[in-house]
Amino acid sequence: MADIIKLLPDHVANQIAAGEVVQRPASVVKELMENAIDAGSTSIKLIIKDGGKTLIQVVDNGVGMSETDARLSFERHATSKISSAQDLFNLETKGFRGEALASIAAIAHVDMQTRTADNEVGTHLKIEGSKIVSQDVVATPKGTSISVKNLFFNIPARRNFLKSNQVELRHITDEFHRVAMVHPDVEFHFYNNGSEIFNLPSTKYRQRIVHVFGSKMEHRLVPVNEETEVVKVSGFICKPEFAKKSRGEQFFFANNRFIKSPYLHHAVVAAFEGLIKSDTYPGYFLFLDVDPSSIDINIHPTKTEVKFDDENTLYAILRSTIKHSLGQFNVAPVLDFDHDPNLDTPYSYKEKGAVIPKVTVDATFNPFQETSAKKNTGSSFRKQSTKGWEDLYEGLGNQHDNHEFSSVVIESESEEQGTLYTGEDAEEHMAGTFQLRRKYVVSTVRSGMLVIHQNRAHERILFEKFLGEITVKEGVSQQLLFPLELTFNKQELAILNEIKDSLTNIGFAFQSLEEETVKVTGVPMMVPESGIGTVLDRLMADYMEGYADGSISQAEMLAKALSRNLAVRTGDVLDQESQLMLVNNLFACKEPTLSPFQKITYTIISEGDIDKKFN
Repeated sequence: MADIIKLLPDHVANQIAAGEVVQRPASVVKELMENAIDAGSTSIKLIIKDGGKTLIQVVDNGVGMSETDARLSFERHATSKISSAQDLFNLETKGFRGEALASIAAIAHVDMQTRTADNEVGTHLKIEGSKIVSQDVVATPKGTSISVKNLFFNIPARRNFLKSNQVELRHITDEFHRVAMVHPDVEFHFYNNGSEIFNLPSTKYRQRIVHVFGSKMEHRLVPVNEETEVVKVSGFICKPEFAKKSRGEQFFFANNRFIKSPYLHHAVVAAFEGLIKSDTYPGYFLFLDVDPSSIDINIHPTKTEVKFDDENTLYAILRSTIKHSLGQFNVAPVLDFDHDPNLDTPYSYKEKGAVIPKVTVDATFNPFQETSAKKNTGSSFRKQSTKGWEDLYEGLGNQHDNHEFSSVVIESESEEQGTLYTGEDAEEHMAGTFQLRRKYVVSTVRSGMLVIHQNRAHERILFEKFLGEITVKEGVSQQLLFPLELTFNKQELAILNEIKDSLTNIGFAFQSLEEETVKVTGVPMMVPESGIGTVLDRLMADYMEGYADGSISQAEMLAKALSRNLAVRTGDVLDQESQLMLVNNLFACKEPTLSPFQKITYTIISEGDIDKKFN
């Protein structure tokens, strides 16, 4: 039998490795920025074009590379971070596998310029699909500049799976946050399509958090600090009242490396038990320093999944540390057993008994008593005679045609509004409509009993309403007497600018979208003035979660988010007129059976089903 096992060529092996290492432009950003950190850089620039599809460039002022190292760095499993297997148990650097640059060069056009402090000139390399096109001598500053162009140019299928530029930019921003947060001593600059997004100077942990997430974060942070033999926990948590419905401000760093750990996240949530709602997430920025030999980060090429030797102990320490911080800074409510001396009975009153208070009343006082001048005045009101009332209706019996015309108008209006009941049926069903446990609206139809889920039904009604307004651009705006100023961070402002046109079509009016400040001058009719900030926060959170997959349009995503946040809740009381309007508007929708989130809005219990219960 002929030999069938063959050794794969290097360029094929590199493309296979690239499938794990480089999943999207954000993966390239992560690898290049971590290499810049490992090179001892004090200033790093990140330049992005078209969501990273056209250009990803990272410029640092690190130690740089010699001509030989620059050429060797793009070979598979070539690294300066480790030299033996034992080094895997004492890792102090971000990278160590030696796969990143080789994988990136296999699927993109790479242009690298690098120079060490000892050399007067540097090295310029051009690589396309693992093939070195040119290598020249170049005059360049100390450090390294790597440009990755036309990502996935030789893998069209992978390039087609990339999302829109906005979605890819959001993932890049998340990776930028994860690297910038853990290295506050490094200066970072982030440019997108020629405009500066972040300019982060070298500072401390707390100020770095404020620079990234906005000045409003300054008053939300509660410090956490605990040192044990197993782990040293430091960082900050957000106060319970600022918990959000979406993830985004949850950061774990183990030995200055961003990690994802659902188990440790559960420990944080458990520490906030009783302080936040079950469907919200607390914000935290926690740094864990553990023995490098007790943590395994060589599980996945992304190195965000780790394993600890004793996770149960870490869970208990983390939970108790956060609880201690919440109590220490008077964030968590505590029972006050201190005795208040002001509530004590004075000694002089200790032996005294209760005394009935004496009140003098003038029994002769009458506030309705008339003065003597008015006693003889007669009343100006006299009962009118009702004789001849029949004459008022004389001749109305011949106006039968006008009566028919008015009934036709009512019927036509009800048909235009999609009313389920008309004429006498409307009055009959309005009287028979009632609310069940503040969750369902129950009415009767010819085939039996109609049970409507009030929250889902209202979501469907609002969804089609807002979707139509965004498409037709005919939203009604309610102008505010005084503009409302709201504060957002740079990432939230970017989302607002992205969806500003759609929000304007719905009815929102913005006077200015400046740095960290938004002035709202108008809102849709259904949005209360007191809840504008909450609605916008939830709207952006739902937009970030739902639109991240890029499977639905922006208009549909916004209509879903608004309908979810403005719909009638379970537990809200509806009067009979509102109940009937809900029924009629639901059956006027194009798709009344399902909510925007594909859940059943109503069910009909037939008379036969009810009869079966009594058999």
